[in-house]
Amino acid sequence: MKFVPMHELLQQASASGYAVPSFCVWNAETLQNVLRVATDMRAPVIVMNGPGELSLLNPAEFAGMAIEMAKRFDIPAALHLDHGDSVQLVDDCVAAGYTSVMLDYSARPFAENADALRHVVELAHPRGITVEGEIGHVGKVDNITTEGTGDSTLTTTEDAVAYQAHTGVDALAISIGNAHGQYTKLPQLDFARLEAIHHAVPNVPLVLHGGSGTPDEDLQRAILLGIAKVNVATDLVSAMRNSLLEQWQRGENLWVPAALTLSIDAMVPVVERWIRRTGAAGRA
Repeated sequence: MKFVPMHELLQQASASGYAVPSFCVWNAETLQNVLRVATDMRAPVIVMNGPGELSLLNPAEFAGMAIEMAKRFDIPAALHLDHGDSVQLVDDCVAAGYTSVMLDYSARPFAENADALRHVVELAHPRGITVEGEIGHVGKVDNITTEGTGDSTLTTTEDAVAYQAHTGVDALAISIGNAHGQYTKLPQLDFARLEAIHHAVPNVPLVLHGGSGTPDEDLQRAILLGIAKVNVATDLVSAMRNSLLEQWQRGENLWVPAALTLSIDAMVPVVERWIRRTGAAGRA
């Protein structure tokens, strides 16, 4: 298969009442794992990475590998730049073959954020590439997490409407009490705010960053109220890290390739669980 524009997946999810899980990947092995599980479960998926992962392989190197690997699978999937931190990185991903890009200027003033995303839309749309923007700011719960900066700023309905009208983005990441990283306490999602935003921009799929740790009932309610994409990173990293720690603390698999094989296998149940939780299983 070829990677498709992300908006194709999100529009179908929005119309059918489920969300598409977006999994963080950083090398051939993690990418292959996600696509294989998604194929087994007949689920549409998004594979994503950003500045924290693209330090290993640059956009051209990663996209070249990913596009070649995708030929082995037959489910609909998108290749997404998550939390792009510069216009240059967005340009590089567009040139490399990503089918979706996000420029995250959410911590900057509204006008700077909106103007920058409008520029990205003008660059990406003629090439059939989806654009995700963020209004309000999803912060992080600790100082270890690489995504997000500082505290969250909740999205207002008025800003969401103005932002979408000015930029023309295809997907809108919002802040409703969610955060990046491993929650130290259960998130308190503002469902009234989510519902109001969804009603105000009904044709724009909404994105929940910081999906890991969200209770099942909250996730299902959020999807019913307009969330069409859920980002998953911390759960994957935790599964891999815990596997490596357990192996090495037992003095086992000190040969790194052997340890990595088991640690990547430990990610499989996480991918399966999120595909089921978002309702994406059987939708491909």
